[in-house]
Amino acid sequence: MTTDALQDQWWPTMTCFGCGPANKAGLQLKSFAQPDGTVTATFMPWPEHDNGGGYLNGGVIATLLDCHSAAAVHHTAFAAGWLPAPGQDLAYVTAGIDVRYRRPAPLTEAVTLVAETLEADEAQITAAVRLEWEGKVRAEAEALWKRWRPRA
Repeated sequence: MTTDALQDQWWPTMTCFGCGPANKAGLQLKSFAQPDGTVTATFMPWPEHDNGGGYLNGGVIATLLDCHSAAAVHHTAFAAGWLPAPGQDLAYVTAGIDVRYRRPAPLTEAVTLVAETLEADEAQITAAVRLEWEGKVRAEAEALWKRWRPRA
């Protein structure tokens, strides 16, 4: 198994704000496949991610959940042979995400993200993703991803 982040393997030139390796001003999320089928990541917030009250901003949390679910979805898709359309980087795009904030997340300590695929077929994939700190879920989401096919 490689030690390279999934984003670095699949999309080294992607400029996504949350997980694009080529976006130096972005969050630079790095996700890793685990033997149990989950995908995990660790993220260290920046002082600029403050929600105004000394905790991690909810919009940043939502971005992390969305981008980390992308890693789980594409990990499942690529294993099934559901590859991007010719000339495209992504096989799937977010069709919807339902974020639930459970407790404040720290601004000055690393948080953990865990994602797994719940349902998958070639047309769409659903993933569950959560952000944890000190063994407690701080936010969680269910994300629906649909097959990306460019239209003329």
